[in-house]
Amino acid sequence: MALCTKKRPPEEERRARANDREYNEKFQYASNCIKTSKYNIVTFLPVNLFEQFQEVANTYFLFLLILQLIPQISSLSWFTTIVPLVLVLTITAVKDATDDYFRHKSDNQVNNRQSQVLISGILQQEQWMNVCVGDIIKLENNQFVAADLLLLSSSEPHGLCYIETAELDGETNMKVRQAIPVTSELGDINKLAKFDGEVICEPPNNKLDKFSGTLYWKENKFPLSNQNMLLRGCVLRNTEWCFGLVIFAGPDTKLMQNSGRTKFKRTSIDRLMNTLVLWIFGFLVCMGVILAIGNAIWEYEVGARFQVYLPWDEAVDSAFFSGFLSFWSYIIILNTVVPISLYVSVEVIRLGHSYFINWDKKMYCVKRRTPAEARTTTLNEELGQVEYIFSDKTGTLTQNIMVFNKCSIYGRSYGDVFDVLGHKAELGERPEPIDFSFNPLADKKFLFWDPSLLEAVKVGDPHTHEFFRLLSLCHTVMSEEKNEGELYYKAQSPDEGALVTAARNFGFVFRSRTPKTITVHEMGKAITYQLLAILDFNNIRKRMSVIVRNPEGKIRLYCKGADTILLERLHPSNQELLNTTTDHLNEYAGDGLRTLVLAYKDLEEEYYEEWAERRLRASLAQDSREDRLASVYDEVENDMMLLGATAIEDKLQQGVPETIALLTLANIKIWVLTGDKQETAVNIGYSCKMLTDDMTEVFIVTGHTVLEVREELRKAREKMMESSRTVGNGFSYQEKLAASKLTSVLEAIAGEYALVINGHSLAHALEADMELEFLETACACKAVICCRVTPLQKAQVVELVKKYKKAVTLAIGDGANDVSMIKTAHIGVGISGQEGIQAVLASDYSFSQFKFLQRLLLVHGRWSYLRMCKFLCYFFYKNFAFTMVHFWFGFFCGFSAQTVYDQYFITLYNIVYTSLPVLAMGVFDQDVPEQRSMEYPKLYEPGQLNLLFNKREFFICIAQGIYTSVLMFFIPYGVFAEATRDDGTQLADYQSFAVTVATSLVIVVSVQIGLDTGYWTAINHFFIWGSLAVYFAILFAMHSKGLFEMFPNQFRFVGNAQNTLAQPTVWFTIVLTTVVCIMPVVAFRFLKLDLKPELSDTVRYTQLVRKKQKAQHRCMRRVGRTGSRRSGYAFSHQEGFGELIMSGKNMRLSSLALSSFTTRSSSSWIETLRRKKSDSASSPSGGADKPLKG
Repeated sequence: MALCTKKRPPEEERRARANDREYNEKFQYASNCIKTSKYNIVTFLPVNLFEQFQEVANTYFLFLLILQLIPQISSLSWFTTIVPLVLVLTITAVKDATDDYFRHKSDNQVNNRQSQVLISGILQQEQWMNVCVGDIIKLENNQFVAADLLLLSSSEPHGLCYIETAELDGETNMKVRQAIPVTSELGDINKLAKFDGEVICEPPNNKLDKFSGTLYWKENKFPLSNQNMLLRGCVLRNTEWCFGLVIFAGPDTKLMQNSGRTKFKRTSIDRLMNTLVLWIFGFLVCMGVILAIGNAIWEYEVGARFQVYLPWDEAVDSAFFSGFLSFWSYIIILNTVVPISLYVSVEVIRLGHSYFINWDKKMYCVKRRTPAEARTTTLNEELGQVEYIFSDKTGTLTQNIMVFNKCSIYGRSYGDVFDVLGHKAELGERPEPIDFSFNPLADKKFLFWDPSLLEAVKVGDPHTHEFFRLLSLCHTVMSEEKNEGELYYKAQSPDEGALVTAARNFGFVFRSRTPKTITVHEMGKAITYQLLAILDFNNIRKRMSVIVRNPEGKIRLYCKGADTILLERLHPSNQELLNTTTDHLNEYAGDGLRTLVLAYKDLEEEYYEEWAERRLRASLAQDSREDRLASVYDEVENDMMLLGATAIEDKLQQGVPETIALLTLANIKIWVLTGDKQETAVNIGYSCKMLTDDMTEVFIVTGHTVLEVREELRKAREKMMESSRTVGNGFSYQEKLAASKLTSVLEAIAGEYALVINGHSLAHALEADMELEFLETACACKAVICCRVTPLQKAQVVELVKKYKKAVTLAIGDGANDVSMIKTAHIGVGISGQEGIQAVLASDYSFSQFKFLQRLLLVHGRWSYLRMCKFLCYFFYKNFAFTMVHFWFGFFCGFSAQTVYDQYFITLYNIVYTSLPVLAMGVFDQDVPEQRSMEYPKLYEPGQLNLLFNKREFFICIAQGIYTSVLMFFIPYGVFAEATRDDGTQLADYQSFAVTVATSLVIVVSVQIGLDTGYWTAINHFFIWGSLAVYFAILFAMHSKGLFEMFPNQFRFVGNAQNTLAQPTVWFTIVLTTVVCIMPVVAFRFLKLDLKPELSDTVRYTQLVRKKQKAQHRCMRRVGRTGSRRSGYAFSHQEGFGELIMSGKNMRLSSLALSSFTTRSSSSWIETLRRKKSDSASSPSGGADKPLKG
């Protein structure tokens, strides 16, 4: 296993010689053994502990434990810290060990798979881990590929083989790979044993779609590309056997190179918690210093007089040194202001929230049998704070199920159906679709309504025939014929499958292919074309071409691609046809269709031979091979003749318009980043209600130069500046700026604007000197659509918003081109759709339909944020209330670091007595039901403004905790000073005081969490009252005679709890303390609810009113009275909700809510809180008298 982890210097090139292990071993290449596990039996304990102590909190508590082991400064037993610390370390270690065990199991299973390796001319069974670079391996049908192999030969003609790459990119459609002709004849073992070719290629990398290398054999050079490679993780399909030469093994394979760790994402609450913990530690030090100074003064002034019976310890020789030791003693005692259980509890709560997402049946797609999945547990509360969503279009907003809808052939458009009056027929009014029964190979699922196109094919129109001939030849689709006439196409993209299927139905049936031929049935006649070259598609070229020779020997190039690319490459003689086709393209794009332009070019034999020679030289180049090939391709794809264009429909997913409208009402801005052309993207924008006719203006930026783009952005800003400076929803200019890092007057414009920008314009807009201008303009718009963008530009746009805005970003996509955007955003969401699962693998959350995003954010995200904030507020409160009692006691015990509570109570307080109630609240609490969360998207806004847990809220919690601690100490202290027992003896002994204060504390914090809990479940009841019962059970047990007899040195105070709690005075003290601690909180909350209710309070109130009215209505019906009751518009979920969302206007509260609450408050609670956040705010410029809005 050592070879698995052995580090080697970086390679500049890879050299591998077939059947020569001795030669290859000198390069010290990695073996085929993989190791994803982190530990073994020997290293687990030290390595895991080292990793855990990388956490500052764990190191801090270890430091405290060491302090407690020093007898001169420790007033607490070591187990008060070591028990919770060991518990946390053990739980984490068990989790890590379990995860690593499964990794070991998986590694062993993979490494011990069997493979047939050619050694000394004989095929031998070898474990995968023993396969080496340069070995020749035999693979059989349905076997996994053991390493990255160069395909040498196969059982199929021309060295073809078929593979499935689902484990690499999630795509289940088959792909074809081909051996180079010179090795495709090496099917015999004897010939393979003599094969001594040497491959020189690129070093190991993670690029799945690229490979560049050269085979040197028999003094000749042969270019190698990705089409010749079988990558580890692929499965051999429909191929009896094949042989391959190992190029990369184990950790060097592209599969393992892509399994690097994803960047760890932290939430804003995490970052705030780290800051607060540092502040608390500073506060702890300050308290320690104050008490240490008090100890030094007391020992100097008072303690020196009692040296006879209160002598100093041997090591203490002065009051100053006594104060120094007292400082460390108090650091130990007061450390519970930040208990270790905080971090464990946070992780448990996040885990619970993740399971709720995974278990949500309303986010389960029955059609695909795909549940929602939280792929990380660290970001749940950040789902409740999203302000910007960056969405892909194809497959995310749309279904990515392509349908051939229209086409333009030599200046004539097909696809529209007209009625007898010449009007365009709508979909529901159309007659029966075309009958393709004349074609026995037609796909019965294919539908087309325009009969004129079929007539053109049948009468033999040459342009129409050439159009469909191009579609049947220019592609990389694989054909599979299970039964005679039953064709199944395996396409790399849905677009390509739709085009080949259209050609099939119109009589040009792609039947089969070999590496050098394509067979097409043209109107029933089988014709085989010689395939001379494939000029494949990529994101830069945005086009694909094939060069074929027909049976008559004529060479022709067929090309299809994006209109922006192809129209520039046409012969000048096409100008008139170009104008007509461009009009058709604009019309198609206006209908939201995806378009491609088709063209061809005849090539002379001599020219082709010369070009093929240049292509071969470029493919053999060791450096810049991709650029050289692109240059050669560019040369031949010019002066082409235009044939026409295709238009494919990609329908919107169900629920997309409603989802976008709802998220917009939640003050979330949605930006669409798509590779589609502008017209298509704009039309989809209108379809999904991102763009509306009610918008003030839609700005379109299409400049090709820096100056043009800057001028267009400047004009857009000027038009927006002409509007008033008052933002909708009643927020003034200054208030809006207060919530943003970017200060700009554009942040406060009135009206609704949208921005549409092209990819070439975006490239200029993202330059350093213009990015702020672009961001200012875009952020002032309600909707932004970026067209023709590359994957890198998608990530750059997200990074730009992250850089300048204090806002949480979410990116959502479904394809490999969305991965960089998904990884860049604060939260990445992958849609498991038609484009494989690469986006899902890179994401933090995944589901199958865009509409589930509203539930993920407005329900799960909002609840997670609410619960985490309430949890943290309560946690800090209860621990300050618990710990600060020691601080006040210090002034009455000579600053001697004596604790108020029993040491067992200190140990169990955070891990037994108060842990489960706060966990239950953190996991289950909710302010309003899920239906109301969806009905009132404005409830989402507090999370965006980070209102529920921030520095201000933290200080309020701390103040409440300190207030509680003051009462918790001084009320019992004052009572006990004069109180007596029933028998007249003095009540004020130390142990009785400790029991009284501890009991008061547990009851007060239990009542407080009862007040904080907004949603009661059986679990909440069980945990809160159960924790109280457990406290009393343990209290009486620790003061019992039985424990004293077993451990006389530990449990000395027999019967103390029973005797203390039997006194009426003690219970009166406990009740008085509880009432005085809790009543101000209750009074404040009632006043706040009455005078300044939050939106969630209003929603809950209206719910109660509705329930009451329903009950009254039922009673009225029982006595036979009938009548009508008008329900509030916003509450009629069945009627009116869809129209309300589609309107894009803010949802209004029910008249029930308004009648009760708007008279009490002249502005919304969000407005007020925004106003408080604003440093530079003046009086509201507008909307101050608006009613409370949802």
